[in-house]
Amino acid sequence: MSALAQLTGLPDAAAAQLSDPQLANPWWLAGLAVLPLLVWWYHRRAAHGALTYSRLPGTPADGGGRRRGGAALLAALRLHLPFYCRAAALALLLLALARPQLGYAWEESLTEGIDIQLVLDISGSMAAEDFQPDNRLAVAKRVVSDFVAGRTGDRIGLTVFSGTATTRSPLTTDRRMLQELIDSVQLNTQMDGTAIGVALANAAARLKDSEAKSRVVVLVTDGLNNTGAIDPGSAAAVCDGLGLRVYTVGVGTRGRAVMPLSRRNPVTGRMEVVRVEMRNQLDEELLRKIAERTGGSYYRATDSASLQAIFEEIDRLEKTSIETKRYVRYTETFQPLAWAALGLLLAPLGAAALGFTAAP
Repeated sequence: MSALAQLTGLPDAAAAQLSDPQLANPWWLAGLAVLPLLVWWYHRRAAHGALTYSRLPGTPADGGGRRRGGAALLAALRLHLPFYCRAAALALLLLALARPQLGYAWEESLTEGIDIQLVLDISGSMAAEDFQPDNRLAVAKRVVSDFVAGRTGDRIGLTVFSGTATTRSPLTTDRRMLQELIDSVQLNTQMDGTAIGVALANAAARLKDSEAKSRVVVLVTDGLNNTGAIDPGSAAAVCDGLGLRVYTVGVGTRGRAVMPLSRRNPVTGRMEVVRVEMRNQLDEELLRKIAERTGGSYYRATDSASLQAIFEEIDRLEKTSIETKRYVRYTETFQPLAWAALGLLLAPLGAAALGFTAAP
């Protein structure tokens, strides 16, 4: 722990945030206006003394009794040192009575977090190459990763699905871990197909016990529901009953898209990748009904830019409320001034004891 933190009793990070210094009793500074009057009165009184004589030992003088150069300055210093020490002590005491304080500020953020379950389609059709410069899944992963990085104070989970659904991450605030899990998502790691109802039910199961003010599902898919034991309409009804809001995002160009397929060459017997055009089978009507049933919205992304814009809009719609409170703790700093004033009051006594001045 740093000395600054020990002084304030705050953590190092908080103690590093210095606030503007202040004076608790600034009216004591008005007494400083008296000091010039005291100096004037002191020298005026000395100039009109009835009898002037030297009590300072060993003062060199010329034949005419006038001290010259450095000797004159030394003589003046020895004569007036006690007064100026006391004047400086008075100034320091007035500053100490004004109670200078140094403030140490820290902030506390109070967030009303949103719980978000991301649901990402990893079926084979997400390999379509209509989202340049890569396929649909690669672009969706990048956009989702940017969305996660921009959220503050929220818990976010990840579900992936094709013919079945798997929770890759429960709700968490660990952004680094979640980013790594998103990066590791790959195509064709589950039974093929598009089980939208199962995916929604999986997300609902992750959010049903959440106590967050807002609970959201973001579903990204490029197909139509063609498998799974749970009907999408029933899953949407469950989400609605739990108070979950579902945003559905349909991805894919309109019409046909190029799809890479692996096949064995009948001549060489080797596996090779061929690209064929396939018709997109996105069930927009289903996705729209799911969103409307739960109070969310449906979006259609036909390229990388539109998908990015959709997630930016969802980010704006589901903003986390952040309230910041600022605290300041003041530490008294008058002690060095008081000790310095005491030292100046004692200095004439020491100077007199050493014979530097005639009187304290």
